[in-house]
Amino acid sequence: MKSFKNTGLLLVLMLSVCIVDSKAQDAASILAKMDKIIFSPKDKQGNVTIVLTDRSGKEKVREATMLQKGRDKKLYRYTKPESQAGIATLSLSDDVMWLYLPAFGKPKKISMLAKDQSFTGTDFSYEDMVTTPYSERYTPTLLSSQGNSYLLKLIPKTGKSNYSKVFVKIDKANGYPISMEFFNKMDKKFKDASYRYEKVGEYWNASEVIMKDYEKNHSTKILLNNVKFDQGLSDDLFLVEKLKPADKNKESN
Repeated sequence: MKSFKNTGLLLVLMLSVCIVDSKAQDAASILAKMDKIIFSPKDKQGNVTIVLTDRSGKEKVREATMLQKGRDKKLYRYTKPESQAGIATLSLSDDVMWLYLPAFGKPKKISMLAKDQSFTGTDFSYEDMVTTPYSERYTPTLLSSQGNSYLLKLIPKTGKSNYSKVFVKIDKANGYPISMEFFNKMDKKFKDASYRYEKVGEYWNASEVIMKDYEKNHSTKILLNNVKFDQGLSDDLFLVEKLKPADKNKESN
């Protein structure tokens, strides 16, 4: 009788391990599918409109161009208003980021310690804008599968992240993110993001992203339009030395 009980207990434990392992695999595959949606184009370019809304409801509008190649290279260059024109950011592999401010006259590398700082005055941080896939940065757990979405909890794989955890809701049918909730090191939710995707050719495009910061009572809306995919963008467009615009006077001479 004792042997039967021990065998039964062993079977229960084995079944529990299998269930946990299956959930872990499901979570990993769901997150990997989301990464594939985000990084599947060979390259992407488009025009960006950024709308900043403060606690009183006052809006500031900026415009920029965006170039992206694969998962490792992304370039933002502001064009409007005049006070922002020329500011550029370059995201490269291994979470490397560069910032060019016309007032400084040369690119500046963004350190990991500064990744929690505001991305050019928006409610996105520099960490939010890195090009490294989520599956490489976070360990996922599947919390629920209800209706048309999955809910995953993401825990940073290293202590370099400024988040303690992130909850992401993912569309079941297509695999893109619907929303994210961000928690700081004190395990307090302080901002969230919502996404709207549209199909452009064979790819899903994040045409609208809204990030809300509850501590600042401030929000940022990013609209990507006139997007084009797989245009054969050159690697030369993503060189650090290209962040500083060429001197047109020198070019004319």
